[in-house]
Amino acid sequence: MITCFIKYELDPYKLAQFEDYARNWGQAIPRCGADLIGYFAPHEGSATTAYGVYSIADLAAYEAYRARLRDDPLGRENYAFSQREQFIRREDRLFLRLASGPHAPLVRP
Repeated sequence: MITCFIKYELDPYKLAQFEDYARNWGQAIPRCGADLIGYFAPHEGSATTAYGVYSIADLAAYEAYRARLRDDPLGRENYAFSQREQFIRREDRLFLRLASGPHAPLVRP
């Protein structure tokens, strides 16, 4: 299993557009075969940094997922929305594997 971390640099005056974009991926990404962990928008601190995080079996599965996402109507629409509104200034992808597992059960105080 690998996890894709997408780091976004956003226009701080267009955060509402990014949140719409994130909600759309919340529908399209799982439908196309990746395990979406979530999209994270600025809250405190930087007003320009956001993340999208999802897991997928391996790079071959990632390539198949990306092809399905390109063919997905909402995926195409969301990509066009980001191009039209230009709220994303920069986007970087990083693929990592879990190195700390297995984890102990969560203890709630």
